[in-house]
Amino acid sequence: MNAHQTDSGASPSPSARVAAAYARIAETDRPEVWITLRDEAEVLAEAAALEERLAGGAELPLAGLLVAVKDNIDVAGLPTTAACPEFAYMPQETASAIARLVDAGAIVLGKTNLDQFATGLVGTRSPYGAVRNALHPELISGGSSSGSAVAVALGIADIGIGTDTAGSGRVPAAFNGLVGIKATLGIIPAHGVVPACADYDAVTVFGADLDLATRAAAIMAGPEPRDPRSRTWPATVRFAAAQSPRLAIPVPANLTPLSPAYREAFDKTVAATLEAGFKIDNVDIAPLLDAALLLYDGAIVAERYAAVGAFLDGRPAGADPTVTAIISAAELPSGHAFAADLTTLARARSAALRLLESIDALLLPTTTEHPTLAAVQADPIGINRRLGTYTNFCNLLDLAAVAIPGATTAGGAPFGVMLVVPAFGDQVAIDLAARLQSDSATPLLVESGVELAVFGAHLRDQPLHWQLEELGARFAGSIRTTDTYRLTAMDTTPPKPGLVRTAPGQGAPIVGELFRLSEAGLGRFLAALPAPMALTAVELEDGRTVVGFTATHDATAAAVDITEYGGWKAYLSAR
Repeated sequence: MNAHQTDSGASPSPSARVAAAYARIAETDRPEVWITLRDEAEVLAEAAALEERLAGGAELPLAGLLVAVKDNIDVAGLPTTAACPEFAYMPQETASAIARLVDAGAIVLGKTNLDQFATGLVGTRSPYGAVRNALHPELISGGSSSGSAVAVALGIADIGIGTDTAGSGRVPAAFNGLVGIKATLGIIPAHGVVPACADYDAVTVFGADLDLATRAAAIMAGPEPRDPRSRTWPATVRFAAAQSPRLAIPVPANLTPLSPAYREAFDKTVAATLEAGFKIDNVDIAPLLDAALLLYDGAIVAERYAAVGAFLDGRPAGADPTVTAIISAAELPSGHAFAADLTTLARARSAALRLLESIDALLLPTTTEHPTLAAVQADPIGINRRLGTYTNFCNLLDLAAVAIPGATTAGGAPFGVMLVVPAFGDQVAIDLAARLQSDSATPLLVESGVELAVFGAHLRDQPLHWQLEELGARFAGSIRTTDTYRLTAMDTTPPKPGLVRTAPGQGAPIVGELFRLSEAGLGRFLAALPAPMALTAVELEDGRTVVGFTATHDATAAAVDITEYGGWKAYLSAR
């Protein structure tokens, strides 16, 4: 049983959640997870204040949920160390992404351990101790967001917040059986984050399930003027995956880095995906894998020196030697080498977009193997390099990714896969992840856009519905109009109804469907709309007014009135 559930399965109060979390902390005895753990009495007082707000009618979507924050992200009143004691400072304000969670009712438990300065995928590069795997303590937890992931996997925190430059929000998810969401760069602002590579850093979310992780990501998302790299959803954003999605997996030559156990688990995951009805292509991702090498082997690594190189040049006692060696070497690349790498990345981004044009997402193994703590100690650089094989290129190429558990290995260890999509395709990846996990409800990450009511050929299972799918429209529910509308069957190809407004009480409620799509998608839809169809305001039975399909009076004058059927599908069924 999760530490945050009652025996009956009911949701406990915030105070009960806090008490259960601290009991679980004592039970698991994993001090290496935390760098700064808040005093229980202080957190209980915050929970009690939260309960008073709830009793007063406050609407808090994350009320009482507990958050573990990676210690390279600022929380006012708690030191930020980036896992280096000499670097520590006391922030005066909380990072905007964390502040948004707190404003939604979440409670921060403390700051978690990490690979120092977010440099590593192993979770062992910290003077505060190597973070052990939540399920198999002899194995690594994955980094750099090790503590946040393990806090969730152990059932202590509901939400783990990490960062991801090379894969740190996804590799720990794979190793600990979690969901990891790495949104499009800038969608979750990096204000208040100690940079690793400022242009390629993303704030990420760990959760035990996709729904909660997505809810947290949606609350953290949004523009932030204090983050110069902050972005918002564009007017062309897609709101849903296609009903018959096409995925792509790497050709066998791209999978040679996988350990035998992981290759078998990936093959089992792909087989299950096919059984679930997905179409799968094989593609060569060699250009993406080549681009991944630039993060550490190219001049791009100079961004790490720009972040904390001068500090490490002072040789602080708590500096991890492997991290210091990596960042100190990043001082060497020349300006022209950096510029050349940017050109290489621009070409690789173009290649990635061409590759993704004909598919909905790449389905990739999250990482290559699951090493022991002893193996990493013996070969800290080589193993870390391999672990980033399939994750390193995502931020460099401006791609988004959702990491989910795949089939377990033959030995019962966790294995993870990623759904990788172009920038701003995040909701598509969320939808596909939900289908792969057989989730009955798909959580919503993108909450902008406009609503469109349809009543005929664009309904689901009707001949023109593909036009909405092509625009990434999302089904938002069934609807009924007020009784001020009549419905006619027009003589068109394909057959379409014409919805016509009349006097109140002179029509009948007409059944339709509501979809959410982007502003640009609605504009494209309107521009291509053939006469006599039109888009105008439609009044719904529940009091809302939405944009919807209607037809001109003159075009429906000679049409057959089918209002008595109450909807297009009912009319078609009765024919």
